[in-house]
Amino acid sequence: NLPIRSIIPNHADKERFATRCKAATVLLYDEATAEWQPEPGAPASVLGLLLQKLRDDGCQAYYLQGGFNKFQTEYSEHCETTVDGASSPSGSPPTAVLGLGGLRISSDCSDGESDRELPSSATESDGSPAPPSQPAFPVQILPYLYLGCAKDSTNLDVLGKYGIKYILNVTPNLPNAFEHGGEFTYKQIPISDHWSQNLSQFFPEAISFIDEARSKKCGVLVHCLAGISRSVTVTVAYLMQKMNLSLNDAYDFVKRKKSNISPNFNFMGQLLDFERTLGLSSPCDNHTPSEQLYFSTPTNHNLFPLNTLEST
Repeated sequence: NLPIRSIIPNHADKERFATRCKAATVLLYDEATAEWQPEPGAPASVLGLLLQKLRDDGCQAYYLQGGFNKFQTEYSEHCETTVDGASSPSGSPPTAVLGLGGLRISSDCSDGESDRELPSSATESDGSPAPPSQPAFPVQILPYLYLGCAKDSTNLDVLGKYGIKYILNVTPNLPNAFEHGGEFTYKQIPISDHWSQNLSQFFPEAISFIDEARSKKCGVLVHCLAGISRSVTVTVAYLMQKMNLSLNDAYDFVKRKKSNISPNFNFMGQLLDFERTLGLSSPCDNHTPSEQLYFSTPTNHNLFPLNTLEST
C-alpha cells in the first residue's frame, strides 16, 4: 500500500503533512460522492481508499458529503473557478492544501496546465537545473524507455544522446517540435493534468506505441510538462502490463528512478482500475498470455481491447 506522503511531491509539504495530519482535521472531497462506502462487492473508490488509509494512520479524516458540486451550489463564494490559479493573487493554491493541486476544481475543462505540474515542481522552464536530489531528465525506466519533461522533447542533443526516435507527448497543447522533419515518430495524447480527465482510455494505444519503439530498439521519450503526473501514469500503466507488476510495484519501480513523481488522485484511481483489469492486485497474480483482455474506464463504459505483450 502506498503511503499517503508518497503522493505529495514537495518535500516541505510532506513534512508539514506528517506533522499536522494527526493533530489537525483532514477534509477530503471529490466531484459528487454522497456516500464513500461502496455497495457490497463493488470496488472501493479512490476517495474511500484514501479516507480509510488516513483513518488507519490515526488521522482525524472526514469527507465532504455531496462533493464539490453540492458545496459549490451552497457556498459558491468560497470556490475557485479556474485551474490555472488566476483567481489567486499568487497563482498558487491556499496554503492549507498540501500537495493536492491536481484536484483543484474548474467549472470547465481547461487545456491549461495545473499548478501541480508547473516547472517549480520539477525541471525549471527558465533553464534552472533540477534540484540536486533529483536525477536529471530524461530518466531511463527500462531499456529504450525514458521518462522526461517538455524541455527534453525539444532538445536535439538530449534526444540524440539517448537514441530517442519516438516521442509520446501526453499534453493537449505542447507542440511536437520536430514533427515535420521526418526524423521522429510522434503520438500525442490530449490530456490535461486535471481531476476530470480520462487518461486510461489512451492506455492501449500508448502501450502499443512504446512497445513499437522498444521492439525496434529505438529510444522512446514519454513526456508531459514536468514529468511527474501524466507521463508517469502512462509509464506505470506500461510497466503493469509489460512486466506484470502490481500498481504498488510499478509505482515504486518508477519512484526509485525519479523520487518526486506525483500522479493526481484521479489518475491513480484509473491505474487501480487498470490493475484490477489485468488481475495484478498482488505480485503473485498473473493472467494467461493467450487471453484477450478488455477494460473500461471510470468515465467511459465502452470496452477497450488490450494487446498482450511479451514479458521483458
